[in-house]
Amino acid sequence: MNSQKSEKQTATNNPEHRLAYFRALACMSVAAVLKKLKTETIGLTDAEAQARLSEYGLNEITREQRHPWLIRLMMLFNSPFNYLLMVLGLLSYVSGNRSSAIMIAIMVLLSVLLRFIQESRSNRAAEELQALVTSRVNVRRRHSGEDTQGASQEIPLNNLVPGDIITLGPGDLIPADVRLIEARDLHINQSALSGEAFPVEKKAEPDGHTAGSLIDLGNLCFMGTSVVSGMAVAVALATGDQTYFGNLAAKIVEDEPPTSFDQGINKLSWLLIRFITAMVLVIFLINGLTKHDWLTALLFALAVGVGLTPEMLPMILITNLSRGAIALSRQKVIVKRLASIQNLGAIDVLCTDKTGTLTQNKVILYRHLDLHGQESIEVLKAAYLNSYFESGLKNLLDDAIMAHAEQDDALNIESDYVKVDEIPFDFERRRLSVVIAREGKHTLICKGAIEEMLSVCVRIHDKDREYPITPAIRAQIHKDIQKLGEEGFRTIAVACKNMDVPQKAYTVEDEQALTLLGYIAFLDPPKESTAQAISALSQLGVTLKILTGDNEWVTRKICTVVGLPIQGILLGRDIESLSPEQLAEQAEHTTIFAKLTPEHKERVIQAIQQKGHVVGFLGDGINDSPALHRADVGVSVANAVDIARESADMILLEQSLLVLKDGVIEGRKVFGNIIKYIRMTTSSNFGNVFSMVGASFLLPFLPMMPIQILAQNLLYDISQTAIPFDRVDEAFLARPHRWEVPNVERFMLTFGPVSSIFDYVLFAVMWFVFQANTEPRQALFHTGWFIEGLLSQVLIVHFIRTASIPFLQSWAAPQLLVMTGLIIAVGIYLPHSPLAPFFGFVTLPAHYFAWLVGILAAYFVLIQVVKRWFIGKFGYD
Repeated sequence: MNSQKSEKQTATNNPEHRLAYFRALACMSVAAVLKKLKTETIGLTDAEAQARLSEYGLNEITREQRHPWLIRLMMLFNSPFNYLLMVLGLLSYVSGNRSSAIMIAIMVLLSVLLRFIQESRSNRAAEELQALVTSRVNVRRRHSGEDTQGASQEIPLNNLVPGDIITLGPGDLIPADVRLIEARDLHINQSALSGEAFPVEKKAEPDGHTAGSLIDLGNLCFMGTSVVSGMAVAVALATGDQTYFGNLAAKIVEDEPPTSFDQGINKLSWLLIRFITAMVLVIFLINGLTKHDWLTALLFALAVGVGLTPEMLPMILITNLSRGAIALSRQKVIVKRLASIQNLGAIDVLCTDKTGTLTQNKVILYRHLDLHGQESIEVLKAAYLNSYFESGLKNLLDDAIMAHAEQDDALNIESDYVKVDEIPFDFERRRLSVVIAREGKHTLICKGAIEEMLSVCVRIHDKDREYPITPAIRAQIHKDIQKLGEEGFRTIAVACKNMDVPQKAYTVEDEQALTLLGYIAFLDPPKESTAQAISALSQLGVTLKILTGDNEWVTRKICTVVGLPIQGILLGRDIESLSPEQLAEQAEHTTIFAKLTPEHKERVIQAIQQKGHVVGFLGDGINDSPALHRADVGVSVANAVDIARESADMILLEQSLLVLKDGVIEGRKVFGNIIKYIRMTTSSNFGNVFSMVGASFLLPFLPMMPIQILAQNLLYDISQTAIPFDRVDEAFLARPHRWEVPNVERFMLTFGPVSSIFDYVLFAVMWFVFQANTEPRQALFHTGWFIEGLLSQVLIVHFIRTASIPFLQSWAAPQLLVMTGLIIAVGIYLPHSPLAPFFGFVTLPAHYFAWLVGILAAYFVLIQVVKRWFIGKFGYD
């Protein structure tokens, strides 16, 4: 038994070994397969099944590991910026600034708790969407080795083991990876694996194919697919994590690669850490060397460090993301991971599966053509009568014919047809015939695969006349069918024969000398909203690429119908021969990627990311899970297979690209408001440091007391709490934006010194006009700079928040206007309030405010000028 475990588990755990192992079994005879698996057609004994269950484990797929809530909560603290805040909070506490330490602790704790609550709520909603799957399966089992019959019994799905003999019927899910032993009229829906909407035929005979995907093998069926029609007996080859499905599931339990959002936040955090560390050291040394009071210099430097730190950043991030999640929930989108909202706004490439996302994932009769390619009611009528009188379970093509015919007002089916006989479908003939009678005349109507139909047709019907099928006509028919195939249609032929001598029963021999009427062409049609959504995404600067397991002709047809321009087509077999660098180059200029395996899809996503793109992926099948896991933001749908929902960052309750378009806009709003805060706080803080350094050199006293710095920073931070409610300019929403830390640094270095210019003007006014140039009059200097610094920081938000002219071309949201006014009022009132002595403030002369208005007005004019120059040179991302 140990050797069996070693051989089979090794074979099925490694993808390359699995391919060779399964292909070898597909090529074997049924007897050889059963011998290889040490089983029989009458099934395993109970003892054998129990032993194999112990060896191979339960037939269950490993799911994404859910840590206990406390571990998940602690993991949310793990970011460089949170570590910076905690260190500064600890230093503030040790140095006696307990109020600052408490404020920092509250900011960190609230941001983490908000994110934890929002993501927990979303994950609970996602878990409630888990699809119900078949919990039991029919197998043949024996009670002992002497039992020579075996009996069919239902067992729990997770107790299935390799070697079990399984019976399958219409509607059954395939419970494991299996090799067919017997099959009758078996059609399998494997769109979840292949992306192909049409059912595929499977049979039990050995399959000698030596190339292509595993799922293309004609006698193998895989976990996650389902039986559309027919009956089968199969032997289980692999269960649980050793299945093809299990191999894909294993990819999503790995740690997710860092997304664009994660990378951007980490880079920004390290930029701020380097900047704050350097500035604190510089200010500490300058004040220690010039004032000769190292303890006071240390406390002042730490206060500056806390003042420099945008401690509201975690709160601003989470508040923005939470508001985005709430807005998306109203649009029927469940956000599992908050950071994915910003990622969705940042995407400039959206990759999507075809089946079920662009298309309706159902088969419809699209065309009914005569042999001249013209729409023919006669062809539709014949196909309808064939499907209508067919006995047994009708397949998807029959359902499509019936549905179309019933909606066609031009079709008039008389009610006096009587069914005489039927020649059932089989896989050798690949056609089905019914014989109907009307007014005593018998007519045989046959439909089926093109080649098999041509083999029994000798004439064509053309405008009420019949002509022999000549080699030229046969060649033209093949040309017409090829053209239909290249246009994406699945085509079958329809023929008939008037039976001159009525019979009571008909056989396959009667399917001879038929007259070909025309063709029935089927398609998985695009959704009505797809073309509109593609146009909207294009206007938002998002390039759409199609990644599908279906063939290139069907995909090209769908793309043409929905108006998606096609730059190039790349097939899975071609991808296998390309290096990562070559694939990245080709992927940049390719629209359609067809006949892909799950591994191909993941490679394509990585290749596009390698070229610097932020990539979203929309999919709903088992074959989409690795790509969903790899993308910067993975989006699935409520009715997707559970592994796809587990892999996704977002779940659409309405399967429409229009919903996704709304999500892109919401993500850009979130990013726009986050970047506003980052621009303002980094540039203001850099300007303050620039001013602090100069003032430390020039003044005989500290430029501002530590408690005053902390109070100013607290008021400023409170004013920024309204930013998540702010409007975002339409021009900003029109194209994708991503975290560009060099742009943040450039913005900081440009606008920070501009604010410092007017700080130095204020210093000069306080020094020369108000004589605040000695230690006894330092409180007047501190008060004057406190108000000017606070008002310039708070008001500048209205100039930096938009690329337009504030208050003329773009107004902030009412919440931000109210909060700005409130903080300005508090800041002006504080030095004149009973709390003034506590903060070291004094009353300012009335004419100070005239100087203040002039300084601020000049500052805002210069800011607007610099902003226009900056936008022209660097843009405003």
